[in-house]
Amino acid sequence: MKNIVLIILSLLMLTGCGTYSRYTRPEVSTEGLYRDLPAGNDTSTIASLPWREMFADTCLRSLIEEGLKANADLNVARLRVEAAEASLGAATLAYLPSVGLTAEGGVSRYDGNTAKTYNLGGGASWELDIFGKMTAAKRGAAAALQGSRDYKQAVQTRLIATIAIGYYTLVMLDTQLEINGRTLDNWHNTVKTLEALKKVGMSNEAGVLQAKSSVMELEASRLTILKSISETENALSSVIAMPSQTIRRGTLEDAYFPDTISIGVPLQLLSNRPDVRNAEMNLAQAFYATNVARAAFYPSITLSGTLGWTNNGGGIVTNPGQWLLNAIGSLTQPLFNRGTNIANLKIAKTQQEEARLLFQQSLLDAGKEVNDALTTWQTAKSQIEISARQVETLNEAVRKTQLLMRHSDTTYLEVLTAQQTLLDAEMDLAQRRFDRIQAVINLYHALGGGIN
Repeated sequence: MKNIVLIILSLLMLTGCGTYSRYTRPEVSTEGLYRDLPAGNDTSTIASLPWREMFADTCLRSLIEEGLKANADLNVARLRVEAAEASLGAATLAYLPSVGLTAEGGVSRYDGNTAKTYNLGGGASWELDIFGKMTAAKRGAAAALQGSRDYKQAVQTRLIATIAIGYYTLVMLDTQLEINGRTLDNWHNTVKTLEALKKVGMSNEAGVLQAKSSVMELEASRLTILKSISETENALSSVIAMPSQTIRRGTLEDAYFPDTISIGVPLQLLSNRPDVRNAEMNLAQAFYATNVARAAFYPSITLSGTLGWTNNGGGIVTNPGQWLLNAIGSLTQPLFNRGTNIANLKIAKTQQEEARLLFQQSLLDAGKEVNDALTTWQTAKSQIEISARQVETLNEAVRKTQLLMRHSDTTYLEVLTAQQTLLDAEMDLAQRRFDRIQAVINLYHALGGGIN
């Protein structure tokens, strides 16, 4: 009989070996994730730069430091890490036996005699992890812990990028406000010039009114810029968990970022992008959940025992006491919940496949973000050169039309058109400079920068 039991246990252990298997990364292809990847295998990337080196602006650094301390989303992510650490600790303690202690005492009187009884007892039970259920649960908890750490890093990198983009949005709006104010001064001068020319018969009322209308339009757009500045400051204050306030900042001309950018190789996204790592840890967690579901088909083997001391020998007179010991082993095989176990295993497998698809998609999304940011950066870089030449040309055009207007060789419409075109070009140039900065920040984030 003993041999039969051993044979049965051996067979069960062999069939349960799958529940002990470790997670391995599925085959994922990183080929083609980056469009127009330069030849070679240069693994240098701006993502390796600590964020304090990436962003030299001291005002921006202060904002980021404040955000890293106070941002609600990041603090919630930190709490998730603490919860995952506690869950792993609980899964580790499952290997240890559970122990309980009891103590009883009593007094009785019979025929004038008093008897005192004392009972002290202790019990312990220990489930053996023969079929890997607890091992799979512990490994799943470890994967969940690593995933929570990766999630925290993903929140941190996104937070840094959000603060930086919000900061440079303010800087860009300041530049546009300065352009607006400078243009407004010029247009006020144009109105004065047209009024003076009208007095000597070299202009007319229509020209003066048209110029005043353009001034009013510019004043209205100035209010729109001021509104955008206020809204951006409010949003940025909220991100760093502060009441709405004025944000101290530099100028667009002071913003410095490298003219050349290294993006490394696509394979680095698997290790550099915390959100991709988080997606993989979700897959690992689902893998171990499937192992736990498989282990539910196998019996649970528990060793239990009790040890106690009592001074009650059954009589009225107290005896010196005696030790009591009991030990038992039990094997419990589920019989009537096989259907439930089958359903749970199917659910676990489905969730594992879902996690696998999400992991693969996270890698594709990461590649897309890199490509989008790189394209935007390259486009903005070329557009800045064109816009700068356009502004220079239009400045000369405005100067000459103003001279011609004073000598009646051109109309007020040509002057207003030249000034409006210059305004649009200067606004576009400020926007292009911001687009380039934003693309660098997005590329830094897309490559996994901001962890350090």
